[in-house]
Amino acid sequence: MESTIGLEIIEVVEQAAMASSKWMGKGDKNTADHVAVEAMRERMNKIHMRGRIVIGEGERDDAPMLYIGEEVGICTQENAESVCNPDELVEIDIAVDPCEGTNLVAYGQPGSMAVLAISEKGGLFAAPDFYMKKLAAPPQAQGHVDINKSATENLKILSECLGRAIEELVVVVMKRDRHNELIKEIRDAGARVRLISDGDVSAAISCAFAGTNIHALMGIGAAPEGVISAAAMRCLGGHFQGQLIYDPAIVKTGLIGESKESNMARLTSMGITDHDKVYSAKELASGETVLFAACGITPGTLMEGVRLFPGGARTHSLVVSSQSMTARFVDTIHMFDHPKYIQLR
Repeated sequence: MESTIGLEIIEVVEQAAMASSKWMGKGDKNTADHVAVEAMRERMNKIHMRGRIVIGEGERDDAPMLYIGEEVGICTQENAESVCNPDELVEIDIAVDPCEGTNLVAYGQPGSMAVLAISEKGGLFAAPDFYMKKLAAPPQAQGHVDINKSATENLKILSECLGRAIEELVVVVMKRDRHNELIKEIRDAGARVRLISDGDVSAAISCAFAGTNIHALMGIGAAPEGVISAAAMRCLGGHFQGQLIYDPAIVKTGLIGESKESNMARLTSMGITDHDKVYSAKELASGETVLFAACGITPGTLMEGVRLFPGGARTHSLVVSSQSMTARFVDTIHMFDHPKYIQLR
């Protein structure tokens, strides 16, 4: 799977990022999202594959969708039999977020990116559009920290695993009212908090790379993005755990369904009977082969944003594979017409 579509999924996130970047700073998050969705869909439909969206885009943000169940790829189109041999194709599940951090793009803030994860059929957890309690940490802490422990306990463990004083640790938390007590506990324990408004996929993945000065992600964010983060962390060997949150009283947004009881019924109807199960990265991204790709829209900790120049653009992407055990940073110059110059740095 990696050898056949590895390069092409980089181009999928690049196209989405470039489309969205043209709306950076214009205050219109839905249009920034819409153009990313359309660019991602168009490029995926040029890939020789039979893909199915298992985590899509849009309902929670009232934005356009690459909807769950949508089929993408040349081999899902009419008259595909003439170019696709069903016996030679692996069915692929795809999780997408064409514009992760729509508000970040709209207001010109750092950390937005186009992301996707793929695996063979059944290899990605089809998370409902709920929320998820998340814990991400570096590979050294894999299996040592635990989402069921308090933030104070996990910071002590993380300190021991990394050989750093707790005062040197930086924990990323989304700035939400539901996190007020968590933030206070982290600070009281002696660690530092980096608050973000959106974009916790980037924060989770940053934990896997030394030198980012991000040592953990804690708190509650969107469940679909949790699966995408888990796919990347599975490939990178980082620690990731997620637990679905279905009680509106915990989330404090009103965007999670009418009631706790109705949400529990919805989970049961989806075949999720253990509503409080804690999922590991391996369970959220269980496929034999998992690929993750991201392209920066605005500059972030891991990647540069899209840089436009007369006649072209420059993108910075990351693709991670569980098959080849690689993390590749890809610096690409896109020549739209006849560029007047190509800047090296």
